[in-house]
Amino acid sequence: MFNGLGMNPGNLSRLSNAQSRSISPENFTGEPGKGGMAVEGTGSHPALELGKTWKVSPSVDIEAGETFTLADIEGAGAIQHIWMTVAGRQNRFYILRVYYENSETPAIECPVGDFFATAWPQDCFAPLNSLMVTHNPGSAFNCYWEMPFRKRCKITLTNMDVEKFRIYYQIDYTLTDVPEECAYFCASFRRFNPLKYKEVVTIADNISGEGHYVGTYLAWGVNNNGWWGEGEIKFYIDDDDEYPTICGTGTEDYFCGSYNFDSKLTPEGKNQYCEFCTPYAGMPQVVRPNGLYHSQQRFGLYRWHVCDPVRFRKKLRVTIQALGWKLGDAEGMYYLPLQDDISATAFWYQKDPSPALPELPEKHVLEII
Repeated sequence: MFNGLGMNPGNLSRLSNAQSRSISPENFTGEPGKGGMAVEGTGSHPALELGKTWKVSPSVDIEAGETFTLADIEGAGAIQHIWMTVAGRQNRFYILRVYYENSETPAIECPVGDFFATAWPQDCFAPLNSLMVTHNPGSAFNCYWEMPFRKRCKITLTNMDVEKFRIYYQIDYTLTDVPEECAYFCASFRRFNPLKYKEVVTIADNISGEGHYVGTYLAWGVNNNGWWGEGEIKFYIDDDDEYPTICGTGTEDYFCGSYNFDSKLTPEGKNQYCEFCTPYAGMPQVVRPNGLYHSQQRFGLYRWHVCDPVRFRKKLRVTIQALGWKLGDAEGMYYLPLQDDISATAFWYQKDPSPALPELPEKHVLEII
């Protein structure tokens, strides 16, 4: 019988033995019939005249330096949706980790903002409307990556800030049989600030075994004037050494745009960067200089390989060049290797539930303002 995984409009009518569960501050365990039973919580005072079942525990406060377990699920199944809103000062200070099958090392370790493809803080809301991740009004993050597990799945959030913060969240999952061919969802984070001259940005490395690469998010802060996206992305698959199997033609091309993303006209008739969101690729965040403290241009770009996953049997390495232009001579212009502030989040599935993730930078290296 259908196991309830891989949901899409084509199988939505099929019945399944899968069991629907959800974890939130109103039901920390996800047990059947245990929601809305709290007598204490962040909503205790507003619900004082109403009592139990009347939104007594809609959120939790995570103290400075504390790691809070959002979910700890026993059995076989898959995470199918995560919603959260983080009312804090700095998205980079809240670290999301996911552990599978009693592993002591996480398969996902990433700042919240980068995991949900919205790293840069800015004064106005920047909507993100993609198939796998959304950023909705009110600073609501949503994730639709399917995350299978066979014995256990634990999700934690660490507050690296000096102040406590309040989080509202809901994790929707199913308990069901997980086929042998289902792999584990992984994510890693790196930051290069500044990138060293003539070095490439390593998006993913030390991925081994069998799996497939499914997504990239880059938070790119430029340090030069001029166009910054001439660099090529490269996928070194299995036995690739000096040269990759897949080589892109430019940064904006990889993110499914073209010609510098600059087709939007100002009222004065000048070109400017154009934000866009599509199901599989987009540039939802463009932080523009405002003549005061917003001094640099910053960009957030995502690319989901849902229809075109990059499959590997032995290992995978993914890099992208940071490349602009410099003045040339009578024969033309020349490429300029850039020294920008670039953060890279990689998303992939692999057979092993315990990937070798890069070390997460310490707090002050993570910070962006």
